[in-house]
Amino acid sequence: MNMNKINEQILNELREIVQENRILTKKNELYSFSFDASFGEYLPEVVLQPQSKEEVSKIVMIANLHHIPVYPRGSATSLSGGPLPTMGGIVLDMSQYPKEISIDKENMLAIVTPSIITSTIHEKAEKEGLFYPPDPSSSHVSTIGGNILENSSGPKGLKYGTTKEYVIGLEMVTPTGEIVRTGGKTVKNVTGFDLTRLIVGSEGLLGVVTEITLRLIPNPAHKMTLLASFQSVVDSGIAITNILSAGVLPAAMELMDKYCIEAVEHYHPSGLPLDAEAIVIIEVDGHEASVNEEIDKCSEICQSFPGAIVKVAKSEEERMKIWKARKMVSPAITQLGPTKISEDATVPRSKIPEMIEKLHQIRVKYDLNLVVFGHAGDGNLHPNIITDKRNIEEMKKAELAVGEIFQAAIDLGGTLSGEHGIGILKAPYMRNELGPALDLMKMIKQAWDPHNILNPGKMFPQKGQTKVVLTQND
Repeated sequence: MNMNKINEQILNELREIVQENRILTKKNELYSFSFDASFGEYLPEVVLQPQSKEEVSKIVMIANLHHIPVYPRGSATSLSGGPLPTMGGIVLDMSQYPKEISIDKENMLAIVTPSIITSTIHEKAEKEGLFYPPDPSSSHVSTIGGNILENSSGPKGLKYGTTKEYVIGLEMVTPTGEIVRTGGKTVKNVTGFDLTRLIVGSEGLLGVVTEITLRLIPNPAHKMTLLASFQSVVDSGIAITNILSAGVLPAAMELMDKYCIEAVEHYHPSGLPLDAEAIVIIEVDGHEASVNEEIDKCSEICQSFPGAIVKVAKSEEERMKIWKARKMVSPAITQLGPTKISEDATVPRSKIPEMIEKLHQIRVKYDLNLVVFGHAGDGNLHPNIITDKRNIEEMKKAELAVGEIFQAAIDLGGTLSGEHGIGILKAPYMRNELGPALDLMKMIKQAWDPHNILNPGKMFPQKGQTKVVLTQND
């Protein structure tokens, strides 16, 4: 289905829905919505900032009638090109949607609008003695709407699962403009198809979310954190699998290789061991007695490796210092070069050592500044390539390296993405992982969105698209 351009008649129809000050058409305004945290710049024709579900519904109806593409957008922290308006059309800026949050302590729920910043949910829940586990690195700037459509998670995904485990109800506008609700406020709900989970992780292809009901859990009573340093990256991966095999389920297990350690210490000295090839940060939580027992078990396993050193945080201040060092990884490695290619290939836990070894082989093969960190406890590694997009030759090598990273994850029984989503960057590899299941996904998209107006150009490979492209913009 070919997309149409926005003419003056359509623009006047949109003006009848949205106030003039929330309609952006000037080129300098549009450029602010042409990019995200990934690659490529695509200029929309108009940016709309709706203030109600009714406005969203009317906008989508007009777009559906005239075959105009609509691109929902939150804070645009996407690392896969999720909100990029690749075919022009309308950017629906949901970051300016009314911000509402209600904590239902009795039922342990949070009811929020999509524009709420994720860290706000953490803060509000904690004040009530409750806990919202999904905690992506961008939680202080990303919106909950974006987190839901990308199914973001973070360090706590190992023990507590990803965003989809906590979304139990949605209000949304369909691609044809209907306002519908899925799920509800009950934790158990098996009435009909689970449309709520279908929407979570759908990357804006199936609907525009206008309200979310989140399940909360009691805040853990006690936490302990250790930092283990290793003389071999592969040893660190084996230690992770040994701990999980021993029956210990930490809240988080984070890996940083030596290149990350060096970057953090240069950027913000944090006392990390510069002589280590890798470190693993492990946090356990729960009742105090079990936490003490499990942290001792983790220490014992880590210390069994040659040259390994374990430091257990003795105070909340020490614990927070360790986690601050982990949070510093992304900004620290950004200082190593002007362009950061962030990936999140994920493999089964037992394949972590093999994947780490493969990543280091790719680094050597292409002579790239490739660093590895991530949520290793659930197999979600973040290989980052630090380069300069002005260096076309090196970017061509980066394209080949990224392709090998994706294929390595698939070959090891893993997946293209653990939390960053598919967007445009990983779409060429979807058939490699999903095979005929990709056609079922296309059928769902076609049934829900017959004119393909919601976030077109994402997730599904476009005609002739066979690999990730980092060196050209449309």
